[in-house]
Amino acid sequence: MAIKINELRKKTAQHKASARAGVRLGRPPKEREGEVEERIIRAARKVFLAHGFEGSSVDEIAIAARAGKPTIYARVGDKRALFTAVVMRDVVDRITQFKDQVPAGGGTIEERLTRVAVALLQWMLESERMALLRLAVAEVNRFPELASQVSRTAQQLSTQVAAGFLSEMAQSDEIGTLPAFAPDRIAVTARAFLDLVVLPMLLRALFEQNIDIVTQEIGSHVTRRIPFFLAACRQGG
Repeated sequence: MAIKINELRKKTAQHKASARAGVRLGRPPKEREGEVEERIIRAARKVFLAHGFEGSSVDEIAIAARAGKPTIYARVGDKRALFTAVVMRDVVDRITQFKDQVPAGGGTIEERLTRVAVALLQWMLESERMALLRLAVAEVNRFPELASQVSRTAQQLSTQVAAGFLSEMAQSDEIGTLPAFAPDRIAVTARAFLDLVVLPMLLRALFEQNIDIVTQEIGSHVTRRIPFFLAACRQGG
């Protein structure tokens, strides 16, 4: 009888150990799946920034993410898919998160637009964000489809965000009566604002070895461009 009880206890212990191993090796609970993918993307971003695309490996990303290679391949894909996911996530997050970082305050329309433009450029030209963007540009021949996707997505999202800011300002300022700020024109006006004020500094930062040189000129650049932009709007541009 004692032997049978001992055998039963042994089988029970083995079953529990097997169950625990199954939890460790199997798929995580559904509510944690997003956390795993997020951890993989963050780790891949860190590795790509440190070693570039060519110098990085899925093995290294797996170690940094504390995830097995099968999990990475199943959740995101190979190294090309990881790079694509990292760049697209950065572009989308960079633009959409900026909405929560715009400095509040009153003042003239020139002062409010200046604050928005300065904050946007300082946000975009942050060194780590620029490093990833430079890396994406450097790999354009290897990822031509990614370059097109990044360009289209960035243009669409940034225009939406800028149009939202301009629409808010137009509600409390005389510019709201101008044709350029009419609902059916606001997207075009927002694109003109970005092309005139933001894009030139972004392009300079891509090719300037010392980004600090560019960031130091943000204030003077914006101060010159905002009056020009508003003058064009007031003249029917």
